[in-house]
Amino acid sequence: MLRDVRKGREMRRVVLGTTAALLVVGATPAYAVDTAVTFTVQGAALTVAGPANASLPSASIGAPTSGPLGTVTVSDQRGVVPAPWTSTVNSTDFVTGASGPSETIPNGNISYASGPATSTAGAGTFTPGQPTTGDAVPLDTAKTAFSHVGGGGANTAGWNPRLTVNVPPTAAQGTYTGTVTHSVA
Repeated sequence: MLRDVRKGREMRRVVLGTTAALLVVGATPAYAVDTAVTFTVQGAALTVAGPANASLPSASIGAPTSGPLGTVTVSDQRGVVPAPWTSTVNSTDFVTGASGPSETIPNGNISYASGPATSTAGAGTFTPGQPTTGDAVPLDTAKTAFSHVGGGGANTAGWNPRLTVNVPPTAAQGTYTGTVTHSVA
């Protein structure tokens, strides 16, 4: 019988201990403090990069020459929502020698086709300015090379544009040099 009494006491202690634990867990603390935590995500720049130099195949007087420029890449690390940008392209005249009339190929004779994206990353819609070579545009004024709308955060797009130079029949022989400039805003 002594054993039964002890068991009864132990049972009462367990029940009382459990009830006390429930009271402590369910109790509202007398004091509480909330801490608001903030931090800043810093964006970076919107940039465009491309090859420093490109060479096209030789051409005959009065005939075109055409070739790829190399990959142009826009990187948008601004972290804005939405994240629109437009890359434009323009060209100088191409000249040789003393840059006289017969030694200049006007930029209206330079055609550009962005072609499709060779790579993209991030959300949003990436749109080539000239998806095919049939859509090529003269670079007598700045033209849209590629654009992005929607999305947010970081995104990138790369493309390998094709340049075509229509050599006029009045062109002098020589090595012609011009500058094709991509920009982004």
